[in-house]
Amino acid sequence: MVNGQVRAEADGQRVAIPLRNFLIVTDCPAEWRRHDLYLLGDEEVAFYVGQSYNAFERVWEHLRGGFKGRSVVGRFVLSNWPRAMGFIVELLHSGSPRFDPAGNTPEAAERYLIEQLRPCFNEALNDRPTPLPARYARPDAKVRRPRSLKQMMREAEYAIRSENSGRPWE
Repeated sequence: MVNGQVRAEADGQRVAIPLRNFLIVTDCPAEWRRHDLYLLGDEEVAFYVGQSYNAFERVWEHLRGGFKGRSVVGRFVLSNWPRAMGFIVELLHSGSPRFDPAGNTPEAAERYLIEQLRPCFNEALNDRPTPLPARYARPDAKVRRPRSLKQMMREAEYAIRSENSGRPWE
Protein backbone atom coordinates (compact mmCIF):
# COMPACT_ATOMS: atom_id res chain seq x y z
CA MET A 1 0.00 0.00 0.00
CA VAL A 2 1.25 3.47 -0.84
CA ASN A 3 -0.27 6.58 0.79
CA GLY A 4 -3.42 4.75 1.86
CA GLN A 5 -4.12 3.54 -1.67
CA VAL A 6 -4.83 -0.06 -2.66
CA ARG A 7 -1.88 -1.88 -4.21
CA ALA A 8 -2.79 -4.30 -6.97
CA GLU A 9 -0.69 -6.27 -9.40
CA ALA A 10 -0.73 -5.03 -12.97
CA ASP A 11 -2.40 -8.21 -14.22
CA GLY A 12 -5.40 -7.73 -11.92
CA GLN A 13 -4.90 -11.14 -10.29
CA ARG A 14 -4.18 -9.84 -6.79
CA VAL A 15 -5.39 -7.09 -4.46
CA ALA A 16 -3.57 -6.36 -1.18
CA ILE A 17 -5.31 -3.91 1.12
CA PRO A 18 -4.93 -3.05 4.80
CA LEU A 19 -7.90 -4.16 6.86
CA ARG A 20 -8.68 -0.54 7.81
CA ASN A 21 -9.15 0.24 4.11
CA PHE A 22 -11.03 -2.99 3.44
CA LEU A 23 -13.55 -2.07 6.15
CA ILE A 24 -14.67 1.04 4.29
CA VAL A 25 -15.27 -0.83 1.01
CA THR A 26 -18.79 -2.12 1.65
CA ASP A 27 -19.69 -3.03 -1.94
CA CYS A 28 -17.39 -5.35 -3.86
CA PRO A 29 -15.78 -3.50 -6.78
CA ALA A 30 -16.50 -5.22 -10.10
CA GLU A 31 -12.82 -5.94 -10.72
CA TRP A 32 -12.57 -7.81 -7.39
CA ARG A 33 -15.52 -10.14 -8.02
CA ARG A 34 -13.43 -12.74 -9.82
CA HIS A 35 -11.13 -13.27 -6.83
CA ASP A 36 -11.81 -16.67 -5.29
CA LEU A 37 -9.00 -16.86 -2.71
CA TYR A 38 -8.31 -14.72 0.32
CA LEU A 39 -5.54 -14.39 2.83
CA LEU A 40 -5.32 -12.49 6.10
CA GLY A 41 -1.89 -11.77 7.49
CA ASP A 42 0.61 -9.14 8.48
CA GLU A 43 3.96 -8.28 6.94
CA GLU A 44 5.56 -11.42 8.41
CA VAL A 45 3.02 -14.20 8.81
CA ALA A 46 -0.18 -15.53 7.25
CA PHE A 47 -3.01 -16.02 9.73
CA TYR A 48 -5.55 -17.66 7.45
CA VAL A 49 -6.05 -18.72 3.84
CA GLY A 50 -9.44 -19.55 2.36
CA GLN A 51 -11.32 -19.93 -0.89
CA SER A 52 -14.81 -18.93 -1.85
CA TYR A 53 -16.80 -18.12 -4.96
CA ASN A 54 -16.57 -14.45 -3.86
CA ALA A 55 -13.54 -13.91 -1.60
CA PHE A 56 -14.54 -10.31 -0.79
CA GLU A 57 -17.89 -11.42 0.65
CA ARG A 58 -16.30 -14.31 2.53
CA VAL A 59 -13.91 -11.97 4.34
CA TRP A 60 -16.93 -9.89 5.39
CA GLU A 61 -18.64 -13.08 6.64
CA HIS A 62 -15.59 -13.78 8.83
CA LEU A 63 -15.69 -10.26 10.25
CA ARG A 64 -19.43 -10.44 11.01
CA GLY A 65 -19.02 -13.96 12.40
CA GLY A 66 -16.41 -12.78 14.88
CA PHE A 67 -19.04 -10.93 16.89
CA LYS A 68 -21.10 -14.09 17.21
CA GLY A 69 -18.15 -16.39 17.90
CA ARG A 70 -18.69 -18.23 14.60
CA SER A 71 -15.38 -17.34 13.00
CA VAL A 72 -11.91 -17.82 14.47
CA VAL A 73 -10.63 -15.28 11.95
CA GLY A 74 -13.25 -12.73 12.98
CA ARG A 75 -12.58 -13.33 16.68
CA PHE A 76 -8.86 -12.93 16.07
CA VAL A 77 -9.44 -9.54 14.43
CA LEU A 78 -11.64 -8.42 17.34
CA SER A 79 -9.17 -9.72 19.94
CA ASN A 80 -6.43 -7.65 18.34
CA TRP A 81 -8.36 -4.43 17.70
CA PRO A 82 -7.20 -1.72 16.94
CA ARG A 83 -3.83 -3.27 15.97
CA ALA A 84 -5.75 -5.46 13.50
CA MET A 85 -6.40 -2.41 11.32
CA GLY A 86 -2.87 -2.94 10.01
CA PHE A 87 -3.49 -6.54 8.98
CA ILE A 88 -3.40 -7.14 5.23
CA VAL A 89 -6.31 -8.68 3.32
CA GLU A 90 -5.24 -10.23 0.04
CA LEU A 91 -7.70 -11.26 -2.62
CA LEU A 92 -6.31 -13.57 -5.28
CA HIS A 93 -7.54 -15.42 -8.34
CA SER A 94 -6.88 -19.13 -8.69
CA GLY A 95 -6.58 -18.72 -12.45
CA SER A 96 -3.46 -16.57 -12.17
CA PRO A 97 -0.08 -17.89 -13.36
CA ARG A 98 1.04 -18.08 -9.72
CA PHE A 99 -1.21 -21.12 -9.33
CA ASP A 100 -0.31 -22.89 -12.59
CA PRO A 101 1.75 -25.51 -10.65
CA ALA A 102 -1.34 -26.30 -8.56
CA GLY A 103 -3.76 -26.63 -11.47
CA ASN A 104 -5.63 -23.32 -11.18
CA THR A 105 -8.74 -24.55 -9.37
CA PRO A 106 -9.78 -22.72 -6.17
CA GLU A 107 -9.37 -25.86 -4.05
CA ALA A 108 -5.92 -26.68 -5.45
CA ALA A 109 -4.76 -23.06 -5.21
CA GLU A 110 -5.93 -22.86 -1.58
CA ARG A 111 -4.04 -26.07 -0.75
CA TYR A 112 -0.96 -24.68 -2.54
CA LEU A 113 -1.06 -21.46 -0.48
CA ILE A 114 -1.57 -23.36 2.78
CA GLU A 115 1.39 -25.62 2.00
CA GLN A 116 3.56 -22.61 1.16
CA LEU A 117 2.52 -20.21 3.93
CA ARG A 118 1.56 -22.53 6.81
CA PRO A 119 -1.08 -20.09 8.18
CA CYS A 120 -1.59 -19.97 11.95
CA PHE A 121 -5.32 -20.82 11.91
CA ASN A 122 -5.63 -23.25 9.00
CA GLU A 123 -5.77 -26.72 10.47
CA ALA A 124 -6.92 -28.70 7.44
CA LEU A 125 -4.16 -29.44 4.94
CA ASN A 126 -1.64 -27.88 7.34
CA ASP A 127 0.45 -30.33 9.33
CA ARG A 128 2.74 -27.59 10.70
CA PRO A 129 0.82 -24.31 11.25
CA THR A 130 3.00 -21.31 12.00
CA PRO A 131 2.82 -20.46 15.70
CA LEU A 132 0.90 -17.27 16.40
CA PRO A 133 3.43 -14.52 17.19
CA ALA A 134 3.44 -13.59 20.88
CA ARG A 135 2.60 -9.95 20.06
CA TYR A 136 -0.96 -10.97 19.16
CA ALA A 137 -3.85 -11.97 21.41
CA ARG A 138 -5.40 -15.35 20.68
CA PRO A 139 -8.91 -15.51 19.18
CA ASP A 140 -10.35 -16.64 22.51
CA ALA A 141 -9.06 -13.53 24.34
CA LYS A 142 -11.59 -11.19 25.91
CA VAL A 143 -12.87 -8.58 23.46
CA ARG A 144 -13.39 -5.18 25.04
CA ARG A 145 -14.11 -3.24 21.91
CA PRO A 146 -15.34 -2.71 19.30
CA ARG A 147 -18.86 -3.74 20.15
CA SER A 148 -20.18 -3.71 16.59
CA LEU A 149 -19.11 -3.90 12.98
CA LYS A 150 -20.34 -0.31 12.47
CA GLN A 151 -18.02 0.85 15.25
CA MET A 152 -15.11 -0.98 13.60
CA MET A 153 -15.90 0.68 10.31
CA ARG A 154 -16.11 4.15 11.93
CA GLU A 155 -12.80 3.64 13.71
CA ALA A 156 -11.17 2.43 10.50
CA GLU A 157 -12.45 5.46 8.60
CA TYR A 158 -11.22 7.76 11.36
CA ALA A 159 -7.80 6.07 11.32
CA ILE A 160 -7.54 6.58 7.55
CA ARG A 161 -8.52 10.26 7.84
CA SER A 162 -5.98 10.73 10.64
CA GLU A 163 -3.30 8.95 8.60
CA ASN A 164 -4.01 11.14 5.58
CA SER A 165 -3.93 14.33 7.67
CA GLY A 166 -0.67 13.37 9.36
CA ARG A 167 -2.21 13.25 12.84
CA PRO A 168 -1.92 9.97 14.75
CA TRP A 169 -5.12 8.14 15.64
CA GLU A 170 -3.95 6.19 18.67
